[in-house]
Amino acid sequence: MEEVLTPRQEREWIDYPKQLYKGNPYWVCPIDEDVREVFDPQRNELFAEGEAIRWVVRDAAGAIVGRIAAFYNREKAAIEAKEEHGQPTGGCGFYESIDSQEVANMLFDAAREWLAGKGMEAMDGPINFGQRRDWWGLLVEGFDHEPLYKNPYNPPYYKALFENYGFQNYFNQNSYNWKIGESEASSRLKDRAERLYRQEAGYSIRRIDMKHLDEAAENFRVIYNKAWAMFSGVKPMEKEEAQTIMKVMKPIIDPNIIYFAYQHDEPIGFFITVPDLNCIIGRFGGKFGLWQKLRLMWELKVRKRCDRVFGIIFGITPACHGKGVESAIMYEYLNYVQSEACPYKAIELAWIGDFNPVMNRMIINYAGASLYKVHTTYRYLFDREKEFQRCPRLGIKRTEKQE
Repeated sequence: MEEVLTPRQEREWIDYPKQLYKGNPYWVCPIDEDVREVFDPQRNELFAEGEAIRWVVRDAAGAIVGRIAAFYNREKAAIEAKEEHGQPTGGCGFYESIDSQEVANMLFDAAREWLAGKGMEAMDGPINFGQRRDWWGLLVEGFDHEPLYKNPYNPPYYKALFENYGFQNYFNQNSYNWKIGESEASSRLKDRAERLYRQEAGYSIRRIDMKHLDEAAENFRVIYNKAWAMFSGVKPMEKEEAQTIMKVMKPIIDPNIIYFAYQHDEPIGFFITVPDLNCIIGRFGGKFGLWQKLRLMWELKVRKRCDRVFGIIFGITPACHGKGVESAIMYEYLNYVQSEACPYKAIELAWIGDFNPVMNRMIINYAGASLYKVHTTYRYLFDREKEFQRCPRLGIKRTEKQE
């Protein structure tokens, strides 16, 4: 077991997946700098109230056979601890290894012991030391599909390694494939959207305005804070964070595929999708210098090589749940993607947590999308006698009975 301390060790830690997945047609090499940023205190704000550490395991010949990272943030851990039956929880992630329970146990033990020494009482994994939208969850279904940008991919044997150690399913993140040209879905969504407009006054659906991205960022923040306020471990998004997210997204935004919903001009919902970049960046081998950036913009904006859309996030404020707002957004969205002007052929709606059954039912029953992939976020309680509880559903307290 070896802690990553030197630039050489970091290079080996980053490069290990490239060796492990060599020849795998479904794995896409991430940009090295995107991974480095997660572990850079100057660029990751979670270090202000937290720490991160990385390890590798080597075989007798000195070759790396496994890697992992562990991390915690005091503010997030405090939120978890305040929940009913909760506890301060850290995380482990960026796990990769050969098919060996011995190697897996060494990596998990190191993460557990380090987190326990920092006052944590549980660890989630595999997760990211950052936003949930990136590198979050273990792939457990859908291994023969190419991952989305910053979306985890792993071999099937990882599931057994995690569960044999004692990790338990905290929640699933479902990904759906929504094929463009589904007329039946369009009809169902239209009916619900028209019913919304008939029964309620003041609703409107609009595309993002590229001339007013600051306003779009603030609308996103307002909706996000209302929609996820009751979700365990989520802290309110600050204005600066929302502005940063929009600034980072700006180069790849296609304004035709980002929609906001309003009631009397008050933001109440959004559906944010972007072109999936993996078909382009997978060829860069982890590098992202000037040449790669120019090539990305050329392929994305000029050649329009991306024919798949990645659904980043879908949110409706709780006061508007069940009224058909989500259907109205999807109906307007579908009107574009089914038009001749649309260059996209498929939409992947990722990161739909099973703690949000309403959204899952809507995507299946009204959008007509089909389950495509499943990622699991696992939790390991350090006190092995403590009762394990899955993530509560949105808006339902832990003390209430869940189906």
